Amino acid sequence: MAIEIERKFLVADDSWRDNTTGILFRQGYLSAEPERTVRVRLEGDAGKLTIKGKSQGISRSEYEYEIPQQDAMEMLDHLCLLPLIEKTRYRIKYAGLVWEVDEFYGANEGLILAEVELDSEEAVFERPDWVGEEVSGNPRFFNSNLVKNPFTEW
Repeated sequence: MAIEIERKFLVADDSWRDNTTGILFRQGYLSAEPERTVRVRLEGDAGKLTIKGKSQGISRSEYEYEIPQQDAMEMLDHLCLLPLIEKTRYRIKYAGLVWEVDEFYGANEGLILAEVELDSEEAVFERPDWVGEEVSGNPRFFNSNLVKNPFTEW
């Protein structure tokens, strides 16, 4: 079983933007239940289907598969819950880890989150200066919940 161990943070300032380019993501959910999520995503031109289990702390099971771009586009346009998640993802290397910064658009405009995947829940790591408050345990910031309760409506 694949396990995702991820910590999520608000972004404190724009200093992370130096010398980085991002990739546009468009994603939607076929299922957004707390017990499981089924996500369809376009990462640039690449289609992906991801199934995630219920969170246990900062860990959860995760299975991800590449799917044809056309299939992903059709599912996003006709099958997924609305609104879709639209964001640009930036990958930033810092202190031996890759941080993913997501800048949201549309119904979640103004939200910027940073995530880091770890090898264990107890992993010790150095935070960049631009990383702010941790929101890992706050379900409000789960992408699947941003569909049901978008950031612009908080």
